[in-house]
Amino acid sequence: MTSRRPYRSDVSDARWALIEPVFIAWRARRTGPGTAARVHDLREIVNAILYVNRTGIPWEYLPHDLPPYKTVYDYYAKWEADGTTQQVHDLLRDRTRRAHGRAATPTATVLDAQSVKTSCNVAESDQGIDAAKKIKGRKRHLATDTLGLLLAVIVTAASVHDTAGGKHLLDQVANSQPEVTKAWVDGGYQSSVINHGARLGIDVEVVKRPTTTGFHPLPKRWVIERTFDWLMQNRRLARDYEALPQRSQAMIHWAMANTMSRSLTSESTPTWRIESGETGITT
Repeated sequence: MTSRRPYRSDVSDARWALIEPVFIAWRARRTGPGTAARVHDLREIVNAILYVNRTGIPWEYLPHDLPPYKTVYDYYAKWEADGTTQQVHDLLRDRTRRAHGRAATPTATVLDAQSVKTSCNVAESDQGIDAAKKIKGRKRHLATDTLGLLLAVIVTAASVHDTAGGKHLLDQVANSQPEVTKAWVDGGYQSSVINHGARLGIDVEVVKRPTTTGFHPLPKRWVIERTFDWLMQNRRLARDYEALPQRSQAMIHWAMANTMSRSLTSESTPTWRIESGETGITT
């Protein structure tokens, strides 16, 4: 760690130890002119990304004691493009599943979608209107395991129907998690999703709402609703600010990586302690 005062979004030593090997390997693969002169601490780059994700600020508003925002965004974009962000996320997901006594590879999934408004920097062609939710923006199509951990994500215009997004999600799940044979969806998914899943060897079951009044957690499906809650704890995801859909997906992966790493290290607040005589939150 640097000598600066920590932010609440910073990764602790224990959390950094979980993902550091991925970045060590990434830096070892980087060759070419100027690579030896790079001086930025990758842990500080990760801290800056998590700061933006958690607080929702624009990149150029990063505090001056973090690396320059253009440098941070450059790493953020490169890690999204070369799969490093996905690798960090998948590593933590596998470890979280094992920590809960599950096999690393899931056998069941839950599908759902969430529409959110977009900011003014999102192109009109990347937006749409969700007629059911009356929201103009983008839609996040998610597939999770039965713990609520992310298996696949697609970001589309909000006008894309859940059924269309669900088919693409099932394709991704079938390719990346071949042992998945069961999926649960809500009543918004049409029968074509069931048929598409059958062709992939996945039994898709619609979980219907109870006829009784009042709030009732839906069996098998409540876990993905909790996942959406986890995402919305990050202000950058309260609205879609990313110009490119793939960068929106990367923000979701970083949010889930933050949640899983804290779960693995039993952290709900930073693990460091403020020096004596200073004010601040301690654990």
